[in-house]
Parts: sequence; C-alpha cells; structure tokens
Amino acid sequence: MHFVYILYSSKIDRYYVGQTYDVQARLVKHNTNYYENKWTAKGKPWVLYLSIECDTKAQALQIEGHIKKMKSRKYIENLTRYEEIIARLKEKYS
Repeated sequence: MHFVYILYSSKIDRYYVGQTYDVQARLVKHNTNYYENKWTAKGKPWVLYLSIECDTKAQALQIEGHIKKMKSRKYIENLTRYEEIIARLKEKYS
C-alpha cells in the first residue's frame, strides 16, 4: 500500500507533496538530517497535513503528480475541506 502525503511547515509557510509506503517513517526523515541538503531541510519541523491512501504505487505517483501540477495552495487546502476531490482523484487514477 502506498500513500500520497502532504506536509506543512509553519517555519516557511509552505506545503510539500510526496509519496511513500510509510508516512510516519518519511515524516521522521524530513524532520531529521536524512535530507540535510534538500529543499525540505529548510522547513523543519514538518507536520503531516494530509495522507491519502492509494491502491498502488503507480496510483500514488499519478496523484502526487496531479497535485504538484496544480501548483496551488488553495487546491491543497481544499483537499481537506472537500473529501470528494480525493475520491475523484482516486477514481481518475485507478
């Protein structure tokens, strides 16, 4: 099982979108020095904003790409307000 995850950093007031099979382990990596020289190192501490369970890794990659392509803070925030958006994404990329 794979997940699309969205992290939020109040330090830089930004969201980060990724995909993984273990959300908690990935969150720990983002909040430690595992990604020391990466963009996410600037935003520590990150908190989990949203996690979307996907059926396959391919589906997770497609949904992650879709969300990133939107390049919209409002779209990300609407994912938590309107559950039907997530349902439609999962259906579209099934």
